[in-house]
Amino acid sequence: MGRIGLIGLIALIGLCACGRSADGRVAPAEDSATAMAADSVPAEHDISLDARLWADSIIDSMTLEEMAGQLIMPAVYADDSDAEIRLVREFATDCHVGGVVLLKGTVSGARAIADTLGSILKAPPIVAIDAEWGLAMRLEGTPEFPRNGRISPEADETVLFDYGYEVARECRELGINMVLGPVLDVVQPGRRASGIGSRSFGSDAARVAELGVAYAKGVESGGVISVAKHFPGHGAADADSHKRLPIVAKSRPELDETDLLPFNGYISNGLSAIMTGHLNVPALDEGEVPVTVSEKILKDLLRGEMGFSGLIVTDALNMAGAGGYAAADAIIAGADIVIAPADTQTAVASIADAVRSGALTSAELRDRVGRVLFYKYLNVVGKHGSEITGDPSEAERINKLLR
Repeated sequence: MGRIGLIGLIALIGLCACGRSADGRVAPAEDSATAMAADSVPAEHDISLDARLWADSIIDSMTLEEMAGQLIMPAVYADDSDAEIRLVREFATDCHVGGVVLLKGTVSGARAIADTLGSILKAPPIVAIDAEWGLAMRLEGTPEFPRNGRISPEADETVLFDYGYEVARECRELGINMVLGPVLDVVQPGRRASGIGSRSFGSDAARVAELGVAYAKGVESGGVISVAKHFPGHGAADADSHKRLPIVAKSRPELDETDLLPFNGYISNGLSAIMTGHLNVPALDEGEVPVTVSEKILKDLLRGEMGFSGLIVTDALNMAGAGGYAAADAIIAGADIVIAPADTQTAVASIADAVRSGALTSAELRDRVGRVLFYKYLNVVGKHGSEITGDPSEAERINKLLR
């Protein structure tokens, strides 16, 4: 899975090589771009070309609202009650959502929601879950692992890789294909207000990087998208972003030495997705805006300087730290997926309206949707029917090594 970043970059060159036709519609990528990508990719990497062509074909069949919906993932309870399934159906049929984030519930509820979305949407859904100490964080009756900050100091990269792979195996059995983890925040000793605490692997940036990246590699080797969070680092924040917009008052050199180090490790290993934190980081953007809506941080730093070509996912937009910004603000700033907006239909409309007004170009929308579909292909369509390997008793062995 370490090569996915390069594969993604090559394929996305083709996805971004589009323009407007005479009637104002977004034109598909030029044949020359396709040929260039084909010449650049060895035969064993052909899945990237398949993914790009599949993404193009799906986009060409979508309305503006359907494209906007691909970038939105509301939060739903993992519940198979009639009311919750009806809500999920409404999100799929009325809002054309790209997927959902599962909140607390049951194994049967998670499976029912994944199956419901899959039966309605044009493209397979992303079904995401927080699993910072295993699926037990959200789903009853699943294996529970220790919080990251309580993992044994003797645990190494091999154990964390196996841990990630086991979590991925459990996810795939339920139709879950994205884990909102690992937590790559480096906690600052004595700073308890950040709301991170034992969710982090600790205060040693090198160890956070080592364990977090190994876990993410395991998750992705198991066919599930990992999402490193909360960029550019929530561990030194002066407040919990669920409650207000926190400030991270470190200098740029301090950020480079600590908070950004694990994310650089994640990126250099070609892993798939990074979640933005709702943080005010003056050393990176003096505008006093959340990272989630900062072009300086998402486009200039994360995409440009750090070279990240994967998915940029927001933290829940209904959190107080997001400051009431619209979904379109995050997409314009450079995000690809907006999680848990306060109102899903309004969020989709804000993106479509941004395109109509010119605040977001059609080419930019196609770029964002193309990247989402590309990763769906790699982790869902391209793995359709592939065998889920692993022994359910593995969870017990890993638990002993982690504690």
